[in-house]
Amino acid sequence: MPTLAILGSGGWGTALAVVLGQRPEHRVRLWSYRGDVADRLNRLRENTHQLAGVRIPDAVDITASVEDATRGADVWITAVPTAYLRSTLKLFHRVAEPGTPVVSLTKGIEIETFRRPSEIIRRELGMHRVVVLSGPSHAEEVARGGPTSLVAASDDSGLAAWVQLHFGSDRLRVYTNSDLIGVELAGALKNVLAIAAGICDGLEFGDNAKAALLTRGLVEMQRFGVTHGADPATFHGLAGIGDLMTTCFSPHGRNRRVGERLARGEKLDALLAGPQVAEGIFTAKSVYERLTRADLDAPILQGVYRVLYEGQSPREAVDDLLGRPQRGESTC
Repeated sequence: MPTLAILGSGGWGTALAVVLGQRPEHRVRLWSYRGDVADRLNRLRENTHQLAGVRIPDAVDITASVEDATRGADVWITAVPTAYLRSTLKLFHRVAEPGTPVVSLTKGIEIETFRRPSEIIRRELGMHRVVVLSGPSHAEEVARGGPTSLVAASDDSGLAAWVQLHFGSDRLRVYTNSDLIGVELAGALKNVLAIAAGICDGLEFGDNAKAALLTRGLVEMQRFGVTHGADPATFHGLAGIGDLMTTCFSPHGRNRRVGERLARGEKLDALLAGPQVAEGIFTAKSVYERLTRADLDAPILQGVYRVLYEGQSPREAVDDLLGRPQRGESTC
């Protein structure tokens, strides 16, 4: 009977606690950074802010204690936004066990270092057995038992297979993948493109424009990923095009909503003040610096950065894209 410690009680961490806690062979612990949040979750057995109406099984232990959450755990599951991942993991230094596996649910790239979540986990905790679980997976649907497919990526094939066995079910299908770099970069880059998709929606450009944007955006994702060591095929799988479609079309998508609000005239400061983190805002900055350094052609990713950080209007950014010289189609 494996014991699973989920670090982070946001929407995705809670959703996974619900799913895993429904299986009698699992012991599940859900850790919250704030004691008052842990108390409320224990009292209500519901994450009312992010997953209203979804009951957290009584079998899930909820705590704000680092020691209680991780004691004797067979695997840790990190469900913390990239911007807070390093500082949160520092709280767990004293209880880290090098041999314990970690499953990362985080999608993003650290601004200051350009490190992926798996790299941050390994550096901060000294826990090197890492699996990245990614793909098209809105917490709202997963928690309610909606059919979902994910990919478990690791350089340890046996560990990826363990995650597939213990996380998979008749409603949650898990595939394995050895391309850890590609899966993480795809999960980060799609959030930047979701902001661009939201701009399309906010400017009411229609289906033709959005389809073209996502098709060319996928090329940019793959181009960027391959330059940084990823397998190009990964971007045509669940972590790539699968997650891209979900994020860019769903009303649940936080990053898509950011783009939509920008197109309607809201400022970045107002968007950053929201209760939920849109990872694409931070990832856009990290990616832009790498694009510039490598001299990569990625006009959509660069355009999102200019809207977010250089004050360019969304409509001007679109005009710049449409004004580029016409050329032959490249898919890589």
